[in-house]
Amino acid sequence: METIAQRVLNLAEPEILLMAQRSRDLKAQGLDVISLSIGEPDFETPQHIKDAAIEAINENYSHYPPIPGYADLRKAISDKLMRENGLNYAPSQIVVSTGAKQALFNAIFATVNSGDEVIIPSPFWATYMDIVTLSEGKSVIVKTSIDQSFKMNPKQLEDAITPKTKLVILNSPSNPTGAVYTAKELEKLAEIIKKYPRIKVISDEIYELILFSDNHCSIAAIPGMLERTIIINGVSKGYAMTGWRIGFTAAPADIAEACVKIQGQSTSAASSIAQMAALAAYKGSLDESVKMCEAFRRRRDLVVSLAEQIPGLKFFKPEGAFYLFPDVSSYFGKSDGKTTINNATELTMYLLEHALIATVTGSAFGEPDCLRISFATSDENLTKGLTRMKSALEKLK
Repeated sequence: METIAQRVLNLAEPEILLMAQRSRDLKAQGLDVISLSIGEPDFETPQHIKDAAIEAINENYSHYPPIPGYADLRKAISDKLMRENGLNYAPSQIVVSTGAKQALFNAIFATVNSGDEVIIPSPFWATYMDIVTLSEGKSVIVKTSIDQSFKMNPKQLEDAITPKTKLVILNSPSNPTGAVYTAKELEKLAEIIKKYPRIKVISDEIYELILFSDNHCSIAAIPGMLERTIIINGVSKGYAMTGWRIGFTAAPADIAEACVKIQGQSTSAASSIAQMAALAAYKGSLDESVKMCEAFRRRRDLVVSLAEQIPGLKFFKPEGAFYLFPDVSSYFGKSDGKTTINNATELTMYLLEHALIATVTGSAFGEPDCLRISFATSDENLTKGLTRMKSALEKLK
């Protein structure tokens, strides 16, 4: 009899974490490894947010907070959604969780029954599929292409819908592609979804503040979609607060209540100190976030200009987040005389071993012809890393 539950055995170890560990091992050997794999801002949390956390400690915010989060934080998030997004979610519809990942878990676990189908456009953040698996649902993957900027179109969506479809997951700006759905594109998708009353949308908007084109648009802002949409967001990316572990769900009242129920039997409430830091983030100025976004925009332009000098890379210019997601299939079948590259996973290992740069295979995101390059690091690292990449790829014939 097996000790470990089958639901756990069904999960694969994340490729992102595997690459991070391999690069750490090489660094421990004293090698100059440049990480272009990490999905977190390299900036520090703004000072006014840190000060709020210190003040919370001194004011003895050291007791159990309410499971869905402090009332003033939920009100601040409700106000933010109205002020910045034009969305009317009451504070009672907000659930504060230990990071956006837990918010996502709560939402899927609260809505998906055994056998229900969840439509996920590919490329996707790998955790989506794993949470659906844990919820005993079935992931229905809609494969998009680089020629459509990795965005699902209305026909693809409708073709994927069956009587078992329960959720559609959208991520804009996207990890790993940097793609951003326009308001018009979201309207077209909403037209399809509104035909099917049973279907809800999970809109993962964690990269909302890292946007290089027009203002962020949520599908919840499309008429008729507010009551059909579960928003997942948090402070990690836009406020450089990954380690604070604060995310939130904004959802129809019955789903929000179900998320509270699930959270109450798992982690209970998020950290009281981190919640007070998040309160300062949502009530304070966005000036520091804007500066970070401007830096990411500059880095995006730098990475694109460097990548354009590497023959065989096919990509589009990302409109948000901090990733470039090039198609590298032109290198498959090539060799440096010792190593032959058969797929993106082997190429990432080749780049790590021969160029000392860490990237992430596209297989981790459902797209085996690509790899992900994070530009959440310094201009110096980006220049050095892409230069090394060009040199290493030139050896493949």
